[in-house]
Amino acid sequence: MNEHTMEMFEGMVFSEKPEESENGKQEQLQPRLKEINRNQLLIRPVDVEKLVEEDHPVRAIWEFVGRMDLTEYYKQIGSFEGEAGRSAIDPRLLISLWVYAYSDGVSSGREVSRLCEYHPGYQWLTGMEPINHHTLSDFRVGHKELLDQLFGQALGILSSEGLITLERVMHDGTKVKACAGVDTFRGEQSLEAHLEMARKQVEEMGDPREENLSARVRRARQRAVREKKERLEMALEQLNKVREGKSRKADKEKARVSQTDPEARIMKQSDGGYAPSYNVQISTDAKEGIIVSAGVTQSANDQGQLDPALEQIEENFGRIPEQVVVDAGYVNRETIINMKEKGVDFIGNLKEENYQAENLFKRRGVQEGFFPEDFCYDSPDNSYTCPAGKILRFSTTIESNGGLLRHIYKASTNDCNSCPLKQKCCPQSLSGRCISRSEEPAAVTEFLSKMQTLEAKAIYKQRGHIAEFPNSWIKQKIGLRQFRVRGLTKVAMEAVWACLTYNIQQWLRLKWKPCLAAA
Repeated sequence: MNEHTMEMFEGMVFSEKPEESENGKQEQLQPRLKEINRNQLLIRPVDVEKLVEEDHPVRAIWEFVGRMDLTEYYKQIGSFEGEAGRSAIDPRLLISLWVYAYSDGVSSGREVSRLCEYHPGYQWLTGMEPINHHTLSDFRVGHKELLDQLFGQALGILSSEGLITLERVMHDGTKVKACAGVDTFRGEQSLEAHLEMARKQVEEMGDPREENLSARVRRARQRAVREKKERLEMALEQLNKVREGKSRKADKEKARVSQTDPEARIMKQSDGGYAPSYNVQISTDAKEGIIVSAGVTQSANDQGQLDPALEQIEENFGRIPEQVVVDAGYVNRETIINMKEKGVDFIGNLKEENYQAENLFKRRGVQEGFFPEDFCYDSPDNSYTCPAGKILRFSTTIESNGGLLRHIYKASTNDCNSCPLKQKCCPQSLSGRCISRSEEPAAVTEFLSKMQTLEAKAIYKQRGHIAEFPNSWIKQKIGLRQFRVRGLTKVAMEAVWACLTYNIQQWLRLKWKPCLAAA
């Protein structure tokens, strides 16, 4: 900057020193500032393509969705070229909007609609056109079969790019809160009373003497009351299902269901509390952490949830994984045998039952030194000898669930009644002491032996950070700590939306960004 330019710059920025008045004091001059006028409308050109940079995630989402076959979605559209009717919104746009919204932690249709008015990413997707929140919300929970197919197509794309191998799959579940409060749970009498009130409201809605309302408000109120009535009717149906799952009469009488989301169940949360929830089951491929199956169940525990996951994987890929790794919540003898029959290398942790038997014996008054492990087994004679030297002969064999054989051995009644140690060994027994010897099925024995190897233990240690990472990501990044929708079907769809978003985010990180950087 030369000397002349510097003088001009100083003249623009700094005002000259005010002249002194006759009395020697400087006059105070008010600075002239540019007024900020927010009460105005501006019309200016906008280059929509430049609203987002080239490496913006929204471009990757639009590209990924564009690689899918959306023919079945287009078949659902009722407006056609050359005919009357309003043009439909492109399903590719709606899918991209929801994926981008979930990746941004937004799960409200109203919020997505509002973001389309000013957010650059949403404006780029929509071409700065507004989208009604009803359209967004209806699309999210509509066409479940098409959404499942869409998720399968995404897996096909990821598999073709080498991100999925199915050599090793980790499976885990997580509890996600339902869109219902604990205070919404009611018993049968309360539900019937509310249902009767809802029926009366439905009848009153059709009364022509009702206050003057616009057609739109009237339809909205009728729909709200009708949906409330349907939820209460479903609540009574779900109450019967809950009672069927109870064994004790007292538990049946205490059964409750939510009147706002009848299909939700009270489940224990990770913080130790209880809340209306659904159990989300997720299978993750170990190679790059891609979710290969997602489902939702009302069951509070994970027993029996592995088979449906494998069926979904087989439906998506045409084959099942070579190896499956799960925690102890999924492992029982039936599962071990089933995985053996399917040809799956099963890795897990079978819970020990010894502590349960020990507690049972203690409740019966059996003291230490007289537990089953203190009895000596004679294999050639197929008998046991008790600590007092008495013989327990083989009595019968009982086959329990999972093919476990329990061989029962009993002592003579006279030997036990005349034994001075009876009060320590079998104080509550009138017919003498008996114990059982378990014989595991061959598949279970093989599984237990395999889990003692260093290789199996090393694989099992990997389960935590691979299987639980998607659960944490979906809750932390996507924000799915509580469902926005109600009902098992809609909840399952929202879970698929979240898992689809997660997979696309992983593709963006693993493939799209490196390719963009290389280009």
